[in-house]
Amino acid sequence: MDEQVPIGNTYDKYATKNPIERRLMDGFFAALDAALPTTAPTSILEVGVGEAEVATRVRERYPAARFVGIDLPDPELADHWADRGLNGTFADISHLPFPDATFDLVLAIEVLEHVPDPPAAIRELARLATGDLVLSVPMEPIWRVANMARGKYLGALGNTPGHVNHWSKGAFAGLVGARFAVRHVATPFPWTMVAASAR
Repeated sequence: MDEQVPIGNTYDKYATKNPIERRLMDGFFAALDAALPTTAPTSILEVGVGEAEVATRVRERYPAARFVGIDLPDPELADHWADRGLNGTFADISHLPFPDATFDLVLAIEVLEHVPDPPAAIRELARLATGDLVLSVPMEPIWRVANMARGKYLGALGNTPGHVNHWSKGAFAGLVGARFAVRHVATPFPWTMVAASAR
């Protein structure tokens, strides 16, 4: 039997009760709040919406905006979205089912580390974005060291299952900067978060 490789979160960091992890998540969300645009968007796309934790926060901040969530096919995710009243659909980040210049805020939070072809994904996001973009990924090698320090994924040298890409802060900013104008790079430990604008 083939072992299925996880494509999403293998650990629910958003619902953790661990006080240290809770503090890290508070830092993550503070960085996200600071990265979001001060002018309210009218249309938002979140790619890799998962269980809609980020989507819920963003929708509360911009209640008048049209919000669309995308993720890979998973019936359990669809149930989460329905419970939260989220407009979501299944699609691949490299081939999104929308016309050019459709969204004035695009989010890809904790997504690109799972994607086989990140430059293709960034090109697709650039095709759709007319305004702001916020992306985040685990910061390497810190992420793997932190996993090993807590005794996780030791056989894989701390690499989280499903993570096929690894970036330092500068390398990730360079990837985004190839298609977008990078405005700000934050490092809420242990992540890198980039706020950028469409060119």
